[in-house]
Amino acid sequence: MADHRQGSRRRGQGELEALVLSALTEADGPATAGWVQERLGGDLAYTTVITILTRLLAKGAVTRERAGRSFAWTPASDQAGLAAHRMRKVLDAESDREAVLASFVTGLGPDDERLLRDLLGQSAGTGRSPGEGEV
Repeated sequence: MADHRQGSRRRGQGELEALVLSALTEADGPATAGWVQERLGGDLAYTTVITILTRLLAKGAVTRERAGRSFAWTPASDQAGLAAHRMRKVLDAESDREAVLASFVTGLGPDDERLLRDLLGQSAGTGRSPGEGEV
């Protein structure tokens, strides 16, 4: 059966997380779920916004503090930090970490490979891994 609703499409979880996180980063301080919902145009249900915020909290991408009967949410990471976290999670789930990394690196274009080499060179001087301490 065809869906005849105009202008509606189902968004993926990652896209919703990115939208919610982006709204939070634009806030002047901690923001409520209602503020996030309003900022995103109100097309998401309040419960969906709460679900996404709770998932982001579990991933360490946001923090929350009590604000009356609800919570105020603050980003603990930007979108790049969240993407890096997802990449590490995928890598951690694989049994042959070396093969996965080798396949990833060999698939990089010259510009990305150069950037990765530069980042690895910078982190060698600091004694920490790239992304260490990020969410």
